[in-house]
Amino acid sequence: MIVVTGATGHLGRLVVESLLKKVHAGQVAAVARNPDKAKDLATRGVEVRRGDYSNPETLRSALAGAEKLLFISSSEVGQRAAQHAAVVDAAKAAGVKLLVYTSILRAETSRIALAAEHKATEAAIRASGVPFVFLRNGWYLENYNENLAPALQHGAIVGTANGGRIAAAARADYAEAAVAVLTGSPGKQVYELAGDHPFTMAELAAEVSRQAGKPIEYRDLPPEQYRAVLTSAGLPGAIADLYVDADVQAARGDLDDSTGELRRLIGRPTTPLSAAVRAALGR
Repeated sequence: MIVVTGATGHLGRLVVESLLKKVHAGQVAAVARNPDKAKDLATRGVEVRRGDYSNPETLRSALAGAEKLLFISSSEVGQRAAQHAAVVDAAKAAGVKLLVYTSILRAETSRIALAAEHKATEAAIRASGVPFVFLRNGWYLENYNENLAPALQHGAIVGTANGGRIAAAARADYAEAAVAVLTGSPGKQVYELAGDHPFTMAELAAEVSRQAGKPIEYRDLPPEQYRAVLTSAGLPGAIADLYVDADVQAARGDLDDSTGELRRLIGRPTTPLSAAVRAALGR
C-alpha cells in the first residue's frame, strides 16, 4: 500500500493523480484532514483516510499497512516541528518500509527561514530508523504564476531578490518525482530537486510582459519597503517576513541550482517559465 498524506492539497492531489496512472487505485490510500474533500478519489477506488498532523491519535490508523509513505510537509509554518514529529512516530509504529519526505532545497545548509523546520524533520526521520528518501524540492513556479493579477493591474512585479536566480519548477514536476521514487527503486536517499532554467525576477517580469502584451517591470525594493508592500496588501506580518526572507536569500543564491536531478528523475525537461506564465494567463 502506498499512502499519501496531504492528499487534498495542491501537491498531494497531483501526486495521487500521477500515481493512479502507474498503479491500481486499490494500492493507494489518500490521507486528508477532511476526508470529504477526497470523496472523488474514493469513488475511483482510492482508500480515503482521516489524518490530522495536529491530532496524533488519527495518524496511526491513517498510516496503518503503509509499505511506502509519501509524507508531504505541513502548510502550517511554525507548527511543523511538532506536527512532523507526530507523523514520524506514527510511521515508525506502522512499520513503514520507505518514508519519502518533501523537504526543501539543500535543507542542511539553506539560509532560508523555512528550512529550519525541514532540517529538524529530516533529523527526526534519520533518528527514527525508518528507511527514507528526502525529496528536497526547490521553489514552485506557482509561487509566481498564481499571483500575477497585481502585476497585470499595476504594471510591475515587486520584490527584494535583486538579480538572484530562482530554479523553480512546476508542482506537477515535483509530483512526478515523488511518484518515480514511490513506484521505482530509489537510487539515493537525498534528491536536490529544482528547475532546469533558473530565472531572475526581472526575467519573470519580462516574460509576463511579453505574453500579456503590456509593459510589466520588476521593481527591486529594500527589504523593509517590500515588507510594507506585502502587509499593506493584507498579508500577516509573519507571512510577509517569510516572503521577504525568501527573496533576500534568493539574492544570495539559495534558490538557484544547476544539478539537473529533477530532470533526470522524471525523465524529461522540467516545465519552463514560459509555459507556466502561458497557463496562468490562459493562453
